Amino acid sequence: MIKALIVEDELYIRKGLISMIESLDKEIDIIGECESVQEAVTVTKACKPELVFLDINLKDGIAFDFLDQVKDLNFQIIFITAYDQYALQAIKNGAIDYILKPVDIDELSDAIDRVKVNSESIQPHIEIVKEQFVENKREHIVLRLQEGYQIIRFDTLMYCQSDKGYTTFYTEDKKSYIASKPIKEFENQLPEELFVRTHQSYVVNLKFIDKYDKTGYAFLKSGAKIPVSTRKREEFVSRLLL
Repeated sequence: MIKALIVEDELYIRKGLISMIESLDKEIDIIGECESVQEAVTVTKACKPELVFLDINLKDGIAFDFLDQVKDLNFQIIFITAYDQYALQAIKNGAIDYILKPVDIDELSDAIDRVKVNSESIQPHIEIVKEQFVENKREHIVLRLQEGYQIIRFDTLMYCQSDKGYTTFYTEDKKSYIASKPIKEFENQLPEELFVRTHQSYVVNLKFIDKYDKTGYAFLKSGAKIPVSTRKREEFVSRLLL
């Protein structure tokens, strides 16, 4: 039996994978499931899986944050990813297997078969994937919405607002998209050179700021009024003056 770990931040995808893997009967023993980088690091070091089903974007970071912390261990990887041209190209060039979301059971079966006959160390391949992933930095964020996936380019995203565990993304074409995660789950996916946290509930694209009022509000070119908390004010003003 091959000891396998599932590292994926969506519960329904983890459960679906487990169900499919069990139905394939390919001698895969699921030893655990994780939703975050830190949880995955802890379980991997303790249980030493031989195969990891690994999502690119996790609850508290990305897959490479996890891989950097378990460099001393060797295991095979099957990346799980929503379509992202840069991530996908990097994975292909690194000769590491992947399956696209939504997961197809036949693709899953083929990926497991390929991994089972591959005994090479993954570390050289991982470095290739990481290097190309970083070089080809994404220009958009992918939101998981109830009806599917929504791609939003960073240069069109004006600001994000969080409320009661949900985050609304406002774009310059006057559209908005609601994702069922708090803003902290998205903040590390937004490029620091473009976005600034102004408040516990707001992240704003500097490109769209028209003026800052010393009473504690930033006004966007669209007319939106964004609060700047006292704690964030100094950092925010310094970013404006760069």
